[in-house]
Amino acid sequence: MAGLLSSSFTALSAPRGPTLSYCPAPLPPTSFPARVVHRRNLSSGARISIRHRPRHLLVSGAAAATTELSSADEGKKLMSSESQRPVFPFSAIVGQDEMKLCLLLNVIDPKIGGVMIMGDRGTGKSTVVRSLVDLLPEIKVVVGDPFNSDPEDPESMSMDVRDRAARGEPLPVAATRITMVDLPLGATEDRVCGTIDIEKALTEGVKAFEPGLLAKANRGILYVDEVNLLDDHLVDVLLDSAASGWNTVEREGISISHPARFILIGSGNPEEGELRPQLLDRFGMHAQVGTVRDAELRVKIVEERAGFDQDPKGFRETYRAEQEKLQQQIASARSSLASVQIDHDLRVKISKVCAELNVDGLRGDIVSNRAAKALAALKGRDKVTAEDIATVIPNCLRHRLRKDPLESIDSGLLVIEKFYEVFS
Repeated sequence: MAGLLSSSFTALSAPRGPTLSYCPAPLPPTSFPARVVHRRNLSSGARISIRHRPRHLLVSGAAAATTELSSADEGKKLMSSESQRPVFPFSAIVGQDEMKLCLLLNVIDPKIGGVMIMGDRGTGKSTVVRSLVDLLPEIKVVVGDPFNSDPEDPESMSMDVRDRAARGEPLPVAATRITMVDLPLGATEDRVCGTIDIEKALTEGVKAFEPGLLAKANRGILYVDEVNLLDDHLVDVLLDSAASGWNTVEREGISISHPARFILIGSGNPEEGELRPQLLDRFGMHAQVGTVRDAELRVKIVEERAGFDQDPKGFRETYRAEQEKLQQQIASARSSLASVQIDHDLRVKISKVCAELNVDGLRGDIVSNRAAKALAALKGRDKVTAEDIATVIPNCLRHRLRKDPLESIDSGLLVIEKFYEVFS
């Protein structure tokens, strides 16, 4: 009996599987053979077989290259399977020009800082944001790095990639589309920020980090639907990452940091509550969406949606040419953005508008300049005009105006009036 208890206790106290640890290019779980562990139940004496399948595996040397190749193949398969999931075409969206323009300008220049979309229920806010996936351009990333590190920009490199670059190691580079990550309202802080394997850190002295949603969203888009209902502790996490561009995980005296520069896109209904001023100021632009009142447009929207629901692939095929044309227009605007110029006189007038509207800080000035240049690039010009500024400045400033806490966000009329007063 003592031997039985001893053997049972040994089996139960044994580790259930290999300790989880981040590896540069993890193999898919289905590629690992399951390990069967036999244990004996203390109460009944019956034998129990438990199947364990490890999630991560540490590789080194020549095996790392094989792992990266298989990871790339699996990534291609995953992309092909995801591309089969139909998304409503961006070009098929009827109306909502203000929202669509703000999203396009942020894709052209991610440094604008994102978009806050507020509007009535059922106005297509989430549909428009998710339809942006088809238009996102490709970026260069380091193969096997979960943080989408930029091989040419040290500020956008993770610590591991930066160390490899400092040692002169060649960095394998691949082109991938900008990712869009959805942040659920019920997400935990560990899932958002990532978590540390404390057991491995204490026993082996290794910082084993499991990346979270912020790591996946680096150099991409982080979308929060119903952002005004987000828990305060997650709002604090987003504020910290948006301010510094880095996410730091502090657990049990261990600190791990990684880049977290993303385009923050939020949507919500103002009837369900307003955003905290600190988070609202982090959005570069603000778009207001209203319910379409024109009967003809409403009928067209209903017909388009019905056609998509009936035959998604066929519906997407009808808009393929328009989608490709818009993709080329965005790619051309991104490549020519650096050459777009804005006169000093226009810069002074933008700052004068911000000053006379009592806008807090200088984010309004910076975002207005960037958005105007992105709009000029989208239109194929290399110089910003006053018309470009008039188009974007209400979206850049109206959520930054000082207001009574009981008042709603200005519709933009006050900004337009001040614009024409200064620019005339």
